[in-house]
Amino acid sequence: MTNIGQYHLADNLELIARQVVEGFIIGLHKSPFHGFSVEFAEHRLYNQGDALRHVDWKVYGRTDKLFVKKYEEETNLRCCLVVDTSASMYFGEAEGKLRKIDFACLAAAGLIQLLKRQLDASALAFFNDGLNYLSECRSSHTHYRLLTNELEKQLKAKPTPTPTNAAKALHDVAEQTHRRSLVVVFSDMMDNADNIDELFTALQHLKYNKHEVILFHILEGNKEVAFNFDNRPYEFVDMETGEKLKLQPNQIKGQYTSQMETFRKEIENKCHQYHIDMVTVDLSQPVEQVLYAFLLKRNKML
Repeated sequence: MTNIGQYHLADNLELIARQVVEGFIIGLHKSPFHGFSVEFAEHRLYNQGDALRHVDWKVYGRTDKLFVKKYEEETNLRCCLVVDTSASMYFGEAEGKLRKIDFACLAAAGLIQLLKRQLDASALAFFNDGLNYLSECRSSHTHYRLLTNELEKQLKAKPTPTPTNAAKALHDVAEQTHRRSLVVVFSDMMDNADNIDELFTALQHLKYNKHEVILFHILEGNKEVAFNFDNRPYEFVDMETGEKLKLQPNQIKGQYTSQMETFRKEIENKCHQYHIDMVTVDLSQPVEQVLYAFLLKRNKML
């Protein structure tokens, strides 16, 4: 595993991302994204020796003749990496630990390295209260360096208390990504709870446009999920709105953890409902471990 602590992440992102990828790529015997762009083209008559898995049995049922499905395979994958840069993604900075934005940018940089090795095309997008940045989708070495530099800038940026509007941003990504792509979203999904249906409508917009969608749902498990604080007075600050609240954690811990579990379950259920591949991320997990488990899962699915 890469010891990220020995580096300054924002100044060495490309180096660290390359080490992360090299740490797990040996165990992947084929591309985890190979075959994504395979699309049905036409039928042809079955010839002896053709694989039966390609036979269209529905056509056989209607015509009593064996036809094989033919496919067109595009050689290059197009992948758009969408990173939530809202204020809540910078949680954890005071403790000197990996923040949610650190994980998102490092994981995105790692996938960029993997796509680069496969000669696939990448694009990068940032959003908070709207879509702030969307690059072109290219596969040149210069372009990969540009995307990594943009991620490094984001790591150095200071969060501003701005509410998240992920739905609007994802609708914009869907409108501006014209060719079928793999869209990977890194977010804590800390939008207004009342907007959850609107958020998944935006994700459905991407699916409707024939993009494959993967959500890395990033949370900090100890404090953000389990609410593990000493039982003494604290002043809690909402990173999105700047609103402040003074209280002792034990006063609300039960209610907070219950609502957080409901929130996480709703995200999971909706991803399942809309056929969105979801990866649950706890910042206590090494980035390599999360990416390796995810890529290994995709390999088994292909």
